[in-house]
Amino acid sequence: MTLLVTGASGHLGRLVVEALLDRGTSAADVVATARNTESIADLAERGVEVRRADYDDPASLDAAFAGVDRLLLVSGSEVGARVPQHTNAIEAAKRAGVGFVAYTSITRADTSDLALAAEHRATEELLAASGLTYALLRNSWYLENYTGQLPTVLEHGAVLGAARDGRVSAATRADYAAAAAAVLAGGEHDGAVYELGGDHAFTLAEYAAAVATASGRDVDYRDLSVEDYTAALVAAGLPEGYAAVLADSDRGIAEGALFTDSGDLSRLAGRPTTDLEAAVRAALVTTAA
Repeated sequence: MTLLVTGASGHLGRLVVEALLDRGTSAADVVATARNTESIADLAERGVEVRRADYDDPASLDAAFAGVDRLLLVSGSEVGARVPQHTNAIEAAKRAGVGFVAYTSITRADTSDLALAAEHRATEELLAASGLTYALLRNSWYLENYTGQLPTVLEHGAVLGAARDGRVSAATRADYAAAAAAVLAGGEHDGAVYELGGDHAFTLAEYAAAVATASGRDVDYRDLSVEDYTAALVAAGLPEGYAAVLADSDRGIAEGALFTDSGDLSRLAGRPTTDLEAAVRAALVTTAA
C-alpha cells in the first residue's frame, strides 16, 4: 500500500513522514512530495520515494499521485490561494484513483467564523462533492505558534494577544503528525471528522505563567483589543493582512473557536499530547542553544 504525504518539506509534512517510519511503515511504501525535491533529498537517502508536486501545477500532481493508495493533503501555506490549489490536488487525486484522502483542516471548519476557516471549509466541501473517500483532520493551533516567539516574549517580558480568557487547545506539530500518520496508515477512518487539539487547553495568561516559571523571568499576559493587537503585530514587522488574520484568530480563541475537548488527538496518536510546560522548557533549550 502506497502512502503519500504532500508538503513534506514543511514542518508538519516532514513530521508525518517521520511518524510513519516510526510506526514501522516501510520507507518503500512512503512517498513524500515537495515543490523542490532537493529540500527532502535526505528522505530519499532513507528509502522514501521522493516526487515533485506543486499545487499550482496539475501535471506535477498527476505524476506525483500515480499509483498512490492513500494520500495526506496537507493544506497549502499560501492563505488566499488555497482553494484553487486544493482543487487541483483533489482533481488530481480523482484522476489517479486514490483510494483515500486525509485533509488537514481547522477546528469546526464547517461552522467557524475565523478568517482562516473559510478556505478550509471550502476545501471540505470540495472533498464532499468529489466522490473520494476521505477523512477530515481538523487541527487546532500549533504550540509552536507561541513557543516560536519566545525570544521576543523574553525580551519584552510579555505575551501580547487579544484572546481575553479564552482557552486554546494547542498541541505540537509532532502531536498532530502522529495522529495524521495513524489515519494515513489505515484503519476505519472513512468519512471520519476528527476535532484535534491538546489534552489540556490553556489561556494566554496561563501560557505566560508557564514561560515565567520555566525561564525564571517576569512574564505577563497583556490583553489588547483586536485592533490594537493588529497594530502591534504590524509594528513588529508583520504584513498588515497576516497581522489581521492572527488578531482575528485571537478574537476566535476568546470565543472558543480553537477549543476542543474531543480527545481525538491523543486517541489517534496513541499517547497523551505534549504538556504545555514541557513544550516551553524544550523551546527554551532550543532558544538558548
